[in-house]
Amino acid sequence: MIADPTSALILPFATGALTLADDARGAFLRARADAALSAWRGRLLCEQGFKPDTNALVAAGFEAVPRISSGGFDFVLCLPSKQKQAALADVARGLSLLREGGVLVCAGRGDAGAASIAKTVKRSVGTFGEASKHHCRVFWLRRGDALPACCAEWLAAAEPRFVDAIGGVSAPGVFGWDRVDVGSRLLAETLDDRIGGRVADFGAGWGYLSREILARCPRVAALDVVEADAAALDAARRNLAAPGGVAPSFRWHDVACEPGLGPYDWVVSNPPFHAGKDADPEIGRAFIRAARAALAPGGRVLLVANRHLPYEAAIDAAFKDRVTVAETPAFKVIEARA
Repeated sequence: MIADPTSALILPFATGALTLADDARGAFLRARADAALSAWRGRLLCEQGFKPDTNALVAAGFEAVPRISSGGFDFVLCLPSKQKQAALADVARGLSLLREGGVLVCAGRGDAGAASIAKTVKRSVGTFGEASKHHCRVFWLRRGDALPACCAEWLAAAEPRFVDAIGGVSAPGVFGWDRVDVGSRLLAETLDDRIGGRVADFGAGWGYLSREILARCPRVAALDVVEADAAALDAARRNLAAPGGVAPSFRWHDVACEPGLGPYDWVVSNPPFHAGKDADPEIGRAFIRAARAALAPGGRVLLVANRHLPYEAAIDAAFKDRVTVAETPAFKVIEARA
C-alpha cells in the first residue's frame, strides 16, 4: 500500500480515539486535497504555500490561503514538513492556532522522518495518543492553557535567516535552503550578456539563479521570478532587492499547469523533477512546454538537468533547435530557440 499521510489523519477520529462537535472549526497546515477529508469541507481553513496543492484544494471545494493569520480553532490537522526543523515548527504553529483544549493531529510517512518527529514531540511535550497506518505515523495532542516552552524554540529555529553558504536569506523547509544546487551553479556559469530583454527564472527557489542573472546579464530589462513555493518566494524577495537596478517581479505561480506567463525573450530554469520523495521527469517536461508557451517568437530557453533525464525529445517537440552549452558527468545545460 502507498503511504498516504492525508488519509491517515482521520484515523483517530475513525477509531473513536478523538471526537469533534458538529460545529467544530478546524485548520489544516500544509494541507492537501483528499477525498478522505471531504466530510470536513466547509469547516476546514487550509494553509498551503505550494501553489499546485493550493489550486487542487480550491478545485476540491476547500478554502485555502498561503498563511493563516489568526487562531482559536477547535482542531488543527497537520502534515509536517520532511525537514526536521520545519516539522517541529509546524507542530508549534499547530498548537499556537488552537483554543485551550483543542486537539492537534499530525501525520507523516514513516520513511520521511515522521517517527522521529513523533518521538521528539512526545519527549518534549507529551502526546495524547499515537498510531500507525498506511505506512504512516499519526500522533495527536491537546493544547493546554499555555504553549509548551519548547514551542518558542522550535518556531525560532525555522525562521528565515542569513545563510553564509548561500550568501543570502533562506529558511529550513525551502528546497536546498542551505546550499547552492550544483546544477544551478553550472547553469549560472553559462549566463552572459547575450541574455537580455524580458527574462524569467522558472522555479526560482530562494533566488540564486535570479541573483546571478542580475549580476551577469547587464542587458536584462525586466525579470520575473517565478516560484510555486510561497516560502521560497519570500526568501527570494529578500535576496533580490536591487536599489538602482532592475526591480524583479515576483510571481507565485505553478509553472507546470497555470498559463498566463510571458511573453519573454529568455527563460532560465533548473526544473524540479521530484514530487515528494518520488522522481517524476514529467514535471521537467511540463516546464519545457511552459517555457515554449511563454516565449516570444525567436525567444530562447536555457535550462539545466541531470544527465540521465530524458528531456531532449520534449525540447525537440517544442523548439526549433537546441544545443548543449555545458555538461559534466552529472549535469547538462541545454539552450533551445523558439
